[in-house]
Amino acid sequence: MRIDEDACYRALETRDRRFDGRFFTGVRSTGIYCRPICPARTPRRERCVFFPSAAAAQEAGYRPCLRCRPEASPGTPAWLGTSALVSRALRLIAEGALDDADAPALAARLGVGERHLRRLFLRHVGASPLAVAQTRRLLFAKKLLDETALSITEVALSSGFSSVRRFNDAIRAAYERSPRELRKAVSKRGGGGAGGAPDIALRLPFRPPLDWGALAGFLGARAIPGVESAEPGAYRRTVRVAGGHGVVEVRPEAGEPYLLARLRLPGTEGLIHCAERLRRLFDLGADPDAIAAHLGADPRLAPRVLAMPGVRVPGAWDGFELAVRAILGQQVSVRAATQLAGRLVERHGEPLAVRGGLPEGAEGLRFVFPAPEALAAADLTDLGLPRARAATITALAARVASGEVALDASRGLEETVRALCAVPGVGAWTAHYIAMRALREPDAFPATDLGLRRALGGISGADLAAMAEAWRPWRAYAAVLLWTADAQGARPAEREVSDGSLAG
Repeated sequence: MRIDEDACYRALETRDRRFDGRFFTGVRSTGIYCRPICPARTPRRERCVFFPSAAAAQEAGYRPCLRCRPEASPGTPAWLGTSALVSRALRLIAEGALDDADAPALAARLGVGERHLRRLFLRHVGASPLAVAQTRRLLFAKKLLDETALSITEVALSSGFSSVRRFNDAIRAAYERSPRELRKAVSKRGGGGAGGAPDIALRLPFRPPLDWGALAGFLGARAIPGVESAEPGAYRRTVRVAGGHGVVEVRPEAGEPYLLARLRLPGTEGLIHCAERLRRLFDLGADPDAIAAHLGADPRLAPRVLAMPGVRVPGAWDGFELAVRAILGQQVSVRAATQLAGRLVERHGEPLAVRGGLPEGAEGLRFVFPAPEALAAADLTDLGLPRARAATITALAARVASGEVALDASRGLEETVRALCAVPGVGAWTAHYIAMRALREPDAFPATDLGLRRALGGISGADLAAMAEAWRPWRAYAAVLLWTADAQGARPAEREVSDGSLAG
C-alpha cells in the first residue's frame, strides 16, 4: 500500500482525527509506533516512518505506544487501498481464520496459493497474514488489560492465545513489560468479568460520524421477537458462544467516538470473536468520509448523503440467522416477516439459559436462534409459510450445515451470489441482501428492489443497475440511503409492503 508520507506528517502535526487508523507512525529514535492523534510531542520528520497498518509496524520491530494506545484506534478500513482478495482475507482473519489454522489453510479457503496471498499482503497491508493475526490478538489483549478487570489468564484465552505462556512472551516482546506491569501502569476503565461482576464492558471505536438513530431504527424494525430488541438507547440480543448462551447490549456514548458493549457470557473464551461480530453488526470499520465523498458526487444521492452523515450498512450477528430472516421477508411486509421469525424461534429456537440471569432491560429475550442443523431437520410447514418458502429455508440450512454454502468472506461477491442463487427459492435480491448485511460486501446491490427504484422516481431495475455502476465500490451504502429515503417519504401503509425492500 503506497503512503503519501508528506500528507501523513501533516496529519501527524495537526493530530487530524480523520486519519486515525489510516496509518501508524514509527519513531526511529524510540522504537515506538503511534496513532496520528498521539498526544506526545511530534517527532521531527526525519525520525518518522509511516506504516499502513499496526501489523506492519509490529513486523518492522516497533512497539505500540502506551499513550495513544493503537489498540483503541478505529482500525484500518479493510478495503481501503487493498485488492478484493486481501479485503476478504482480512475479514476472515478478523473472524478467527488463523486462530486454529495456518496460512496455507487460509489461502486454500480463498482459492489461491500461500505465496501469492503473502505477496499481496506485503504489497497492500505491509505485513504477512500471520503477522496481522498476531497483532490482532496482541492489541485486543492490551485492550482487555486496560478496559476490564479480567484475570491475566482470562485475558490470554479471551484474546485467542493458545496458552498463558505464549501470551506473556508476546506481550513482553511487544511492550518490553509483563502483562501485570502494563495493568499497573493504567487506570482500569469499565466493568470486568472478575471480582464477582458478571458483565464485561468493552469500548468499540469507530470513525465519526455514526448515525445511531438510523441503525437502531433499521435493526429495531427487524428485531426477531425473543432474540433481539433495539430502541433509541440500546440494542440487545441473545448469542450462542463458548459452548453456552449469553446476552450482549450495545449503547451509544454521547459525544464519544465509540459504542459501549456489555457482554454477559458463559465464559471469556471467544471474547475477541464477540467483539468482532459486534463491530460487523454496526459496521464500525466503515470510512464515512470516503463513502460520503464518493456517493455525494452523484447529484441524485448528494442530498441524502448530507441528510444522513455517517450512514452505515446494518450487519448481522450471525450470517445464517440473517439469511433465514431475508427469506422470511420475501414478498411480505417487515411486520409480517418479523412475526414469522418470532414464530420460528418460539417453535425451534433454544430456550435461553444465561449464567447469572438476565441483565436489566433484557427481560424480553427468551431464545437463541436455532442452528442450521436444527432447521435442516425441522418441519417448518406449520409456521404459516408457503410450502416453497419453508422448503427454501430447509434447503439453505442443510447446505450451510454441510459446508456447501459458506456464509463468510471466503468467496467473492459474484461467487457468493451464484452459490446462494443455486438454493431453490433464493433469487438475486435475496442473495445480494445477504451479501450486504451478513457478509459485509460493501458493493452488494439488490438492483431489482422496489424500494430503491421507487426512491428514484420509479425507474426500472435495468436503469437502476446501470445508474449504480457509478456508485461502486459503495453500492450497499447507496442502497441504505435510498431505502431510508423511501421509508421516510412513503405513506404509512407503503412503508411496510414491498417486494423485499426493507423486509430482510
